[in-house]
Amino acid sequence: MHDVEWLDLAHARLEYQQIPARAAGLPTLVLLHEALGGIAHWKDFPRQLAEHSGCAVLAYSRQGHGRSSPAPQPRPLDYLSVGCPDELGALLEALDLRNVVLVGHSDGASIALAYAARNDPRVLGVVAMAPHVIVEEATLAGIRAADAHFSNSDLLERLRVYHGANLEGVFHGWVDTWQQPEFAAWNLDRELAQIRVPLLAFQGEGDQYATAEQLARIARGVAGPCRTALLGDCRHIPHREAGAATLRLIGEFLAQNGLVAAEALGAMEPV
Repeated sequence: MHDVEWLDLAHARLEYQQIPARAAGLPTLVLLHEALGGIAHWKDFPRQLAEHSGCAVLAYSRQGHGRSSPAPQPRPLDYLSVGCPDELGALLEALDLRNVVLVGHSDGASIALAYAARNDPRVLGVVAMAPHVIVEEATLAGIRAADAHFSNSDLLERLRVYHGANLEGVFHGWVDTWQQPEFAAWNLDRELAQIRVPLLAFQGEGDQYATAEQLARIARGVAGPCRTALLGDCRHIPHREAGAATLRLIGEFLAQNGLVAAEALGAMEPV
């Protein structure tokens, strides 16, 4: 990624990075990170995605993540369907991004879906990697296991290099919010019914935070074209655990929907 830049919105200052497109006229792929993520968590994926697709790639850290401004705590229960999509819309407006494909992972995938439901004409499509659209027991079990694992080791403190003073808010904003009894009824059913842009949704067969019902719910619920896929030998992080398959799926999605020329897709390096 290129140097970190800063964007001042009305509610927060956000860090972001971008890679320019290989040619004019291509969409910008906007990356939305996972619950414990930020721009640094993407590692080399943005560069790989830019080189494979030729598109511009932009990643940002949501409020309360990375080095962006701290977020108020406790986190509102509608953060995935209201607060974070509101922030995304403000970012698109402030950066004057006209033609985008939202590429989200986990929480970021849920936010991408919720924003796509608003039918913003700037959004040309959505890629949802390991999305959450309902609260499953598998999700809660995975979060309980992660909570215990991080709390009884030095793993949580290792995340401080990514989040600094935001670390506690990032972690508890995830594990505490999802385990609240009131959050159990959360879902994106209403939002899915409003999505008309092309959608690609996929997850690992071994995803420790979800079952295949997440993908089935999406396929049943959306109003537009949708492709889903389960990736073998993959858990919750497809872009790391099944990198080549992830790039191939995204490239095919972009080409099949006329967003890039198939012959312009770059060769995939081993990932």
